Amino acid sequence: MTRSMTIPALLADYRAARTTPGAVVETLLARSEAAGAHAIWISPPRRERLLARAAELEARGMDGLPLYGIPFAVKDNIDVAGWDTTCACPDYAYRPQASASVVERLLAAGAIMVGKTNMDQFATGLNGTRSPYGACRNAFDPDFIAGGSSSGSAVAVALGLASFSLGTDTAGSGRVPAAFNNLIGLKPTRGLLPTTGVVPACRSLDAVSIFALGAGDARRVFAAALGEDPGDPHSRPALPHGRDFGRAPTFRFGVPARRDLDFLGDAQAEALFDAAVGRLRSLGGEAVEIDLEPFLDVARLLYEGPWVAERYLAIRDFIDTHPQALFPVTRDITLGGARPTAADAFAAQYRLRELARRCDAVWRELDCVLTPTTPTIFSVEQMLAEPVLRNSQLGRYTNFMNLLDAAAVAVPAGFRADGLPLGVTLFAPAHQDLPLLRLAERWQASLGQACGAREPAAAAPDPETGPPAVPAGWQRIVVVGAHLSGMALNPQLLERGARMVAATATAPVYRLHALPDGRRPALQRVADGGVRIACEVWELEATALAGFIAAIAAPLGVGRVELADGGSEMGFICEPIALRDAHDISAWGGWRAWVEAGRPG
Repeated sequence: MTRSMTIPALLADYRAARTTPGAVVETLLARSEAAGAHAIWISPPRRERLLARAAELEARGMDGLPLYGIPFAVKDNIDVAGWDTTCACPDYAYRPQASASVVERLLAAGAIMVGKTNMDQFATGLNGTRSPYGACRNAFDPDFIAGGSSSGSAVAVALGLASFSLGTDTAGSGRVPAAFNNLIGLKPTRGLLPTTGVVPACRSLDAVSIFALGAGDARRVFAAALGEDPGDPHSRPALPHGRDFGRAPTFRFGVPARRDLDFLGDAQAEALFDAAVGRLRSLGGEAVEIDLEPFLDVARLLYEGPWVAERYLAIRDFIDTHPQALFPVTRDITLGGARPTAADAFAAQYRLRELARRCDAVWRELDCVLTPTTPTIFSVEQMLAEPVLRNSQLGRYTNFMNLLDAAAVAVPAGFRADGLPLGVTLFAPAHQDLPLLRLAERWQASLGQACGAREPAAAAPDPETGPPAVPAGWQRIVVVGAHLSGMALNPQLLERGARMVAATATAPVYRLHALPDGRRPALQRVADGGVRIACEVWELEATALAGFIAAIAAPLGVGRVELADGGSEMGFICEPIALRDAHDISAWGGWRAWVEAGRPG
């Protein structure tokens, strides 16, 4: 089997004859059976069809097929010829003769459609529990929600059953599942990916979304699926994006004022967001505080007036004749759309225009905005106990974006102490999809961790970009203590213009100690009993690095630190005599974890 399910790694393995599409299919079939408890599929992979498609591709060859042999999954409100479309409602099911336009384009690029995925019924929900095919379970802990409505699409990628997948996003359905399953989630500008062959939730707001293991992968899929469709009155051409802030050495990004941030008491989610702000700064960003209230006011409009009515209109004939076929919560929300009047619809449109003008004002100063993707994550039990309230809370930072015609990319932000991932979202005005994806690629490189739940710790780099080179006149340094992003001494790096290259770990040949002052760690290389220690690699101009090192007090000094990928960089080591009264904290895996645990012991 391939080293990695990322698109560059699979293509490289095909070219080198290390694997074949048929062999990949066999592996995915075995993995799918093993993942049954996650309730990923509505129409699961079919061996004969998948092997026939693999054989077709092997006979055709790779030339001219940018997605040759790349497996993908499809949310079950998107048509695939010969496969049922159910929208997670068995009584609604039909079998289309033609695939959705976006699916046709991906198949034409050489991809292999694996199966149709579970979802919140009629794309009504952000949690993944509203399905008669079972509550879709989180890839990292099945006691927790996967996010929705594109739940199965995200979990399929996270568990290595597909390299990418298609979802839809009206209020956050392509971003919330990405956050909860450690993925990239692209919500493109509305209309750039056609919705022909997609069962609508709110036709004027819907976007086909992409889940991927890397921002570069999402960019490849986006390119293959992009383009107007004459059969879709809402499709539109991509316009020039102007300044490419994703590649620029400096850019300005908005951060919500602290009063507008609500993490529902999840202190770890708050800490991860604060670290994300620091990470974006390390990539060259200047943080600018913004008033998020008008955006939140737009979010509140989504379930008022014309947009609830539009959701009702999408399935009016079916729900009026088969009301008992729907989940009660789905039925109640949808039937609520029958009540607003035309006057209500106009009032909501007027209000949206007023708020949009206030929101648009931020783009005079900013390239993009950073928000949490969700305030926190809930267990399946918590979700089922309060389905409406919890679902509403999940959409706090996502519901406004399609109403404001924004493009967005959800990116991983790290993990809570319980091992559950959370994410943040970068968004910008319409047609800024590529700059956002390029910034997300830089973000992902700086994070230094694989996406998904199955990817190897060091996934193969994209041959288009490769590992980032050290700029001329710059040097790198490894930090393991209070200079880590978001921690007390990190400003000493930022004020010298340093940029974070990667969040990674040392080779398993070190012990980490807290010095007696309790404010600094000491890294000790050992012959036996070593472990991996969380660290970050930063780079800065050589003259600035000299001043930074000069400010470091004894007993710390500078040496070479071996990293998990086999390389080494300059880093801080400690004089052995200073370890006599130090406290070994290696079991915590790093300084940040020990500090956040309250410096135990």
